Amino acid sequence: MKKSFRKTTFLSALAIAVPAMGMAQDKVKASVGADFVSGYIWRGQDLGGVSIQPTLSVSYKGFSLSAWGTAGIEKEDTKEIDLTLGYTTGGFSISVTDYWFNGGPGYFHYGSHNTNHTFEAQIGYDFGPLTLNWYTNFAGTDGVNNEGDRAYSSYISATVPFTLAGLEWTAEIGATPWATDFYNYSEDPVCNGSNGFAVCDISLGAAKEIRITDSFSVPAFAKVTVNPRTEGAYFVFGLSF
Repeated sequence: MKKSFRKTTFLSALAIAVPAMGMAQDKVKASVGADFVSGYIWRGQDLGGVSIQPTLSVSYKGFSLSAWGTAGIEKEDTKEIDLTLGYTTGGFSISVTDYWFNGGPGYFHYGSHNTNHTFEAQIGYDFGPLTLNWYTNFAGTDGVNNEGDRAYSSYISATVPFTLAGLEWTAEIGATPWATDFYNYSEDPVCNGSNGFAVCDISLGAAKEIRITDSFSVPAFAKVTVNPRTEGAYFVFGLSF
């Protein structure tokens, strides 16, 4: 997957950072939807252009199973499918995600040296005014550290939601805690990879409902992201259906 990632893709987006799980429910809940985005930016990285990103999820009493994907409108864009099994109780959440990309070994190849799957564990806590999450790759395709050993590539984030001028805002900062070439790919060798702790995502996003008719509206969002490590800057607009 690292090779595919370096070409164009990996995680979300705005999307994939924390698994989509609600409060514990007594009944099975299911949902289906999709986002249409002007660009696929994930954890401070440019992973593709205009994309359709469908999602499907089922949850029961705090447990959830969700599928998320992305497909760019350009033929050469990498396609991605993510499966997440998670659990949440109160503000605490934990999950395991299987990321898979085309352009390499087929979906059912899971060998340690012949796979396009990456397996990631997540643990986090939502304090209300602040949400903290830690993500670590523990199996599948991963990056290496400065010594050439498996990096167990990790990402940490802090997110603060707030309301301002009638819009729902989210401010986020994310970083890689140690050296890995899994994150922060850059054509500039000086900016490529993470040689140690590196802030790689500073984002500010806002969302609102766009009214189409008196009885129908479409959720819209916009997000500005800068990556101090790669010196990248991105602005994404999206619609949710």
